[in-house]
Amino acid sequence: MSLDGGRKLTWEHSFRSEAEVNLNRGFWTKLVDVVAGAPDYRFLVRPYGIATDSRGRILVTDPGASGVHIFDFAQRKYKFIERREKGKDPMTTPQCVAVDAQDNIYVTDSEAGKIFVFAASGKFVRAIGSLKGGEGYFKRPTGIAVDSAEQRIYVTDTLRDQVFVLDMQGTVLEKIGKTGEGEGEFNLPTEIRLSGPNLLVVDAMNFRVQVFDRGGAFQYAIGKTGDSTGAMFRPKAVSVDSEGDLYVVDALWGAVQVFNRAGALLYSFGTKGTHAGEFQLPSGMFIDHDDKVFVVDSFNRRVQVFQYAGQKAAGGTVREATR
Repeated sequence: MSLDGGRKLTWEHSFRSEAEVNLNRGFWTKLVDVVAGAPDYRFLVRPYGIATDSRGRILVTDPGASGVHIFDFAQRKYKFIERREKGKDPMTTPQCVAVDAQDNIYVTDSEAGKIFVFAASGKFVRAIGSLKGGEGYFKRPTGIAVDSAEQRIYVTDTLRDQVFVLDMQGTVLEKIGKTGEGEGEFNLPTEIRLSGPNLLVVDAMNFRVQVFDRGGAFQYAIGKTGDSTGAMFRPKAVSVDSEGDLYVVDALWGAVQVFNRAGALLYSFGTKGTHAGEFQLPSGMFIDHDDKVFVVDSFNRRVQVFQYAGQKAAGGTVREATR
């Protein structure tokens, strides 16, 4: 897509399985496959959330597989994180994922009611919100974001219509929001993102994205109900590019809508389908520091990758990020 001001959005590729991490397998490895049979590769079953870490690894939660896929295309490595031990905080339905400054991995589990923490290596560290008897503190934790500088974890509890603010040990410091339709109120909040000084919350059944400062003070909201251009029907995820524009995944429309901070729709991309650039029930989304846009195309069992090129300033450089 060619956009205003010399901007451009380009579809790059998609991926769905461990096999795609290392496509250039050697002759002897292929020969072993002929004799012993091809290896059993893991693949996306029902992917939901996504994030990248400082190493460029791509983390995809998969409630259908009860784990987290880690795709490292640069190093041609793949890892699958799971925790199935019954009676020892099993992870059953991972939803969203975030990383801290050390690339530790934080995963919400909507069924267990907990947050699972893993080291960058994938080793289990601890469960946040684990109560006596194996129950979880949260009713339905979904979105998660980590502020390493301030040592804070933000998590949406979808069924409580609140955002919980925790310290790094998991102690609840404050709660943001309550049930309702007004400013700072929620109706089934889902994904959450940190962007600069702001906290962005997908307020799913109020058909909008609300923006707060990190102290929980309401700033503004984008979105409206209806079936016209710019309306939201089933918003699932939000992320922000280097120019400060907000990208919102709408699962039912099978599209991503892009808004400026004034709430005006700039453009959208995607439609329902199975081909490149088309989606079926998209869910998670993440934009990295290079403006690479990752969209979890859940029902198509894949992640689609786009590259956004921002407005060119004098001298040919991309306009400075506003994060």
